[in-house]
Amino acid sequence: MDHKERLAELRRRGEQALAGGGPERVAKMHEKGCLTARERLELLLDPGSFVEIGTFVTHRSQDFGMDQRRPVGDGVVAGWGTVDGRLLYCFAQDFTVFGGTMSEANAKKICAIMDLAMDNGAPVVGLNDSGGARIQEGVLSLGAYADVFLRNTLASGVVPQISAIMGPCAGGAVYSPAITDFTIMVEGTSHMFVTGPEVIKAVTSEEVSFEDLGGAMTHNTKSGVAHFAVRDDADCIRHIQRLLGFLPANNASEPPRRVSTDPIERRDLGLATFVPESADRPYDMKDLVRRIVDDGDFFEVHEHFAQNLIVGFARLNGTPVGIVGNQPQVLAGVLDIDSSVKGARFVRFCDAFNIPLVTFEDVPGFLPGTRQEWGGIIRHGAKLLYAYCEATVPKLTVVVRKAYGGAYDVMSSKHIRGDYNVAWPSAEMAVMGAEGAVNILYREEIARAADKAAERKRRVAEYNEKFASPWIAAELGYLDDVIEPQDTRPKLIAALEMLRHKRQSLPFKKHGNPPL
Repeated sequence: MDHKERLAELRRRGEQALAGGGPERVAKMHEKGCLTARERLELLLDPGSFVEIGTFVTHRSQDFGMDQRRPVGDGVVAGWGTVDGRLLYCFAQDFTVFGGTMSEANAKKICAIMDLAMDNGAPVVGLNDSGGARIQEGVLSLGAYADVFLRNTLASGVVPQISAIMGPCAGGAVYSPAITDFTIMVEGTSHMFVTGPEVIKAVTSEEVSFEDLGGAMTHNTKSGVAHFAVRDDADCIRHIQRLLGFLPANNASEPPRRVSTDPIERRDLGLATFVPESADRPYDMKDLVRRIVDDGDFFEVHEHFAQNLIVGFARLNGTPVGIVGNQPQVLAGVLDIDSSVKGARFVRFCDAFNIPLVTFEDVPGFLPGTRQEWGGIIRHGAKLLYAYCEATVPKLTVVVRKAYGGAYDVMSSKHIRGDYNVAWPSAEMAVMGAEGAVNILYREEIARAADKAAERKRRVAEYNEKFASPWIAAELGYLDDVIEPQDTRPKLIAALEMLRHKRQSLPFKKHGNPPL
């Protein structure tokens, strides 16, 4: 074979790799409103930056006629490129080839990408679209999944990992996205579950559709497995790109700072009257956050799950920060099982990747009730406490209104190594609210009073006068300052700059044992 023939053979094999499962299967993807694996990667990465590895990999199976079907690439496209000029490792499962099923051969491509990401300190994005384990390979396919799971676990907290579910993801395949940091699901075309509707019907007699069982909104609202629900493939890619813009390359790097045109000293005078005078009236914590951060840009995570707590990313003077805030519009901003787990996971991510935490607090306590107690609110609530206690990144806290009971301690208080803790004049800091406290403290006095209603009202006013304010906490040094609401942005930015080189460590240990 001469040079010309060798080049022709290279081009022929290259064309086979680019063709995937062929034009008919590609057309079916487009009919469903989906992009192909290569189209997705092309949209994700900077033009011309993609470098593929394992282009000509094929499986080695001989059974069930597989020796006659050996497509080039074997159902996964993998490589690296850049997003906004920053290095990214990525893979995309190709549903047009064997339904994107996991094989021993294509898993090695995924593992190679993850090994490179770890060795070179850059994020990994996986675009999942797979029918699951390749049945024809039996335990080889199962072993391939385990090889990927191990790398997901070893990479956790070392490089950011993002999973996009852009088609089916079932059985063992779901555990790789579950270990990664963020999961994005496409509405209408993606689903995730351990066991499908038919198996569930056979075992439990329950009848459920694919969408209700494991669709995008199911996992965004009910299970909390997914962090984002997006309209289509292009919207999914945009979310990945935006998310990457807040994240460092690895755990030894700082998050990417930008030059901000939003003035540091900008003061929003509307914040002075933003919190209602009545402690029972709600307001939108997301609106409050947007008034303070750069350009009103708040990128919310887990928007549809446990909405009594908001988490997400923003910038202050160009520095990425993780935002955590109680949401008075939902359950009065109370902490419960789901919101505690949601917050804990987010706090630990930010701490792992050097992203400062800014907490906006308005919490009346933990949600009471048998469902919460029997569901383990003690253990789950402790997860959020553990996460804040363990975090060594800069921690800034603004008590906007209520900070009651154990929830006061949990929400990044000074006692658990909060670096800069301030309150607005509207802050109320006590063991519990006035009504509950008066019932306990003055039960006998109220019972003896001729006008019980008037006595109760007087005692409540007395309690509020003493405790429904930030002054005792400030006098004890539990607050660094009581500030005017409109000064929040410049105060936070100044504190962030002061803490820019913060170094704090944990006692030597193999690892802690959080209340999982």
